[in-house]
Formats: sequence, C-alpha cells, structure tokens
Amino acid sequence: MEIGVPKEIKDREFRVGLSPQSVRVLHERGHDVFVETGAGLGSGFTDEDYLKAGAEIVSSAVAAWDREMVVKVKEPLRDEYQFLASDRILFTYLHLAADRSLTEALVKSGTLAIAYETVRLSDGKLPLLTPMSVIAGRLSVQFGTRFLERQQGGRGVLLGGVPGVPSGNVVVLGGGVVGTEAARMAVGLGARVQIFDIDIDRLSYLETLFGSRVELLYSNSAQIETAIGRADLVIGAVLVLGRKPPVLVSRELVSKMHPGSVIVDVAIDQGGCIETIRPTSHTQPTYEIDGILHYAVPNMPGAVPWTATQALNNSTLPYVLKLAEFGADAVATDSALAEGVNVKHHQIVHPAIREVFANTES
Repeated sequence: MEIGVPKEIKDREFRVGLSPQSVRVLHERGHDVFVETGAGLGSGFTDEDYLKAGAEIVSSAVAAWDREMVVKVKEPLRDEYQFLASDRILFTYLHLAADRSLTEALVKSGTLAIAYETVRLSDGKLPLLTPMSVIAGRLSVQFGTRFLERQQGGRGVLLGGVPGVPSGNVVVLGGGVVGTEAARMAVGLGARVQIFDIDIDRLSYLETLFGSRVELLYSNSAQIETAIGRADLVIGAVLVLGRKPPVLVSRELVSKMHPGSVIVDVAIDQGGCIETIRPTSHTQPTYEIDGILHYAVPNMPGAVPWTATQALNNSTLPYVLKLAEFGADAVATDSALAEGVNVKHHQIVHPAIREVFANTES
C-alpha cells in the first residue's frame, strides 16, 4: 500500500504521524511510505532519517495526501479539506463531536475516516487515546503551575507550598487517564488534590493508587461548587466517548474563584467541561474571564513532540500495519478498528457522533 505522511499544519503542532522507526517496519513489510519534507523535524527526525528507513520524501502536501492511506496526528484543517477523497483512508485524531465543518467535509468526500480516539478494545479501553491522555494529564499540571506564576498573570501560588505556608489546591474533574495523571503530578509537587468522578468503582481504584494523599469525591453540583471556590488550579478531564462532555463548572461558579486562579481544560478537544472555555493555541495559550486564567490548547502533547510522537507510534503502528495489509477490509476483521470508524461511504457511522449531530440539526 502507498501511505502518506503530511506535515501537520495546526498551530505549533510538532508531532508527526509516523516516526522513522515505524516507516522502517512498514517498508520491510513491502509498503511504500511518502513523507512530506520537514514533517518530522519538530519531533527530531530529519528527512535523511526517513530516507534511511525506506521512505520517499515528497515536496508538497498534495503529494503526501494523494495516497491510499494518510496517517496524521491531528484532524484536517480547512486548508486540507481539498485533499479528502472517497478512495482514501484517513487515520488520525478527529474529535468530530466538536467540529461540524470537518464532519460535513468528511461526509461529502466519502473518505473512510478512522479516529484514534474511538478505537476501542472489547474491555472498553481506548489504546490509541491513552498515550496522549497520559501526556496531556501530566502537562495539564505542568502548564497550570506555570500560569499560576504572577509573571504569567496567575495568582502567584506555589502548588507545593513551603513550611509555614499552605500548599495550593488542585481540583481534578474526572478520574480517567487524564485525571489520574494530573493528580499524580500534582501530588508529586505537594499540592492538596481532589478528584471528582461519578464512577464509584473508579474512585475505589484511585484509592488503591493514592490512598489518603488525594481526596476522592463523588461528582455532584454541591460538592463541585464548594471545591471550585477554593481551587487554585482546576483541571477539566471529563471524557464521554464520541460526545461533548457535560458542563460541570458554570460561568457563575468561575466568577467565584480567587482572582489569578487557573483553569486547564484537557477536554477541549470534545468541547470542554467548563462553560467559559474555548479553544486556544500554543501561540496564544491563555485568556482571562472574570480574573481567571483559562488554558485550553487542543493539541497539548504537541509541546513535547519527541516524547509524544514515539508514544503515539508505539500504540498506532499495529493498526497502521493491519490497514496497510488489508485496506478498508481491516475494519471488518478487527472489532477495535471498527469502533474507530467515524465516517464511511458518505455517512456518519459512529453511533455517538451520529447522535451528536442528529441532536443539533435545526
């Protein structure tokens, strides 16, 4: 199969769909990989690295896109809609629930669009979302700590405190992979951490991880309202597969936070769980509402591309190999890949995404 790897064009997105190591494996299996020049530079991979792995370097995006399968990291942007076609497999993160224009473009094109984030195993695990969720969860506290600094517009709180001065308060909304990793980082810094979730079994599991170092609370409006009012850093970490997450923090509640506090909503890819949240970028990562700093960069792991590209490839490569070997027929023989199919034959086929757009039709 011919596989294209275009350069990512999202703001400061330095990850790349396939690493040279992955290209070498595909090449050894008899597949041809076409990498747009410079696609891997942000992750530390030169064109020469790809040539040594067996790839062909192409000079334009159209030359990378004009292949049987395209492997990316982030969703196509408007400038890339022209490359969508009915004879093409697109394998990447899509997050369609929050992107009507892309959804319509995929449906119109007939592209077989398979989303990393909805590939799901029989036990419910999301193998291609997990590595980036781990990174985003850890980065959420790293960035939150930075923007709490006074010079960055924050409150001037050191999350770990010092002897004689209390530690900062971190509230994590959601106890999944993102929330767990955020809490792990915050605890490591010495912060006081609360995790909210509606799954009692998950809260019980988190107790085995954190013991008494984290306060584990059932998520309801009264509990959240009390916690948000005291929080220095709020991490939005709510995932509802294929759907927009519920709004857990209203604008009124945001206005009651201490001035200079920080909100980091990792759920922004799907629309976010904070009423005042909107997507930002690595170029302009924050904005202020009611004195509260908001950070909502949809491609957070793009800040650490050397780590993130390799972590992503470790998980995606087996599925890329299967698609390269069997093409569109692979989804019929692999139930996890079948769950990943969002758009096929000019139709939205993923039930959750279909429901989102059915509910928003006028």
